[in-house]
Amino acid sequence: MPHRVFRLIVVVWVGSLLTIGYAVAPVLFTSLDRMTAGSVAAQLFRIEAVIGVVCGVLLLALGNLLVRRGNDVYRRLRWVMTGMLACVLVGYFGLQPFMNALRVAALNAGTDVGHSAYASRFGLLHGVSSLFYLVESLFGLALVWMLPGSATLAAPLRSGAQRDAA
Repeated sequence: MPHRVFRLIVVVWVGSLLTIGYAVAPVLFTSLDRMTAGSVAAQLFRIEAVIGVVCGVLLLALGNLLVRRGNDVYRRLRWVMTGMLACVLVGYFGLQPFMNALRVAALNAGTDVGHSAYASRFGLLHGVSSLFYLVESLFGLALVWMLPGSATLAAPLRSGAQRDAA
């Protein structure tokens, strides 16, 4: 059962990450004006960041539990999850406050951030944030790829049952 919960949490995290970043956000910017699309995308990325932190913490805790129960296959997955969680923390919670401050400063000056004196700084921060999002996405794909199959999970249980019978 813990293996299934682990997979479900991975699917929620990686699925939402890929859907929002690579499907929803581009559609917003092709369908809406830039300011509205940016505002909606910012809200969606905030939700995605919270999903990432919650899923990351749950997965690390569950991964530790599974490793303690003798499922060493989860030992290496913890490093991938830690990388993903670090990307969320730095990419969103580390950089977004600065980006929001530039956005607010531009609005207070009577323009959007793209046409303000802050455009180049915002663009740099946005690029770095996008890079963290890309790295998190690649870690997520690696995590899904590395998830153990049913045969891999059954092997430690069989060997443990055989040890108990002996």
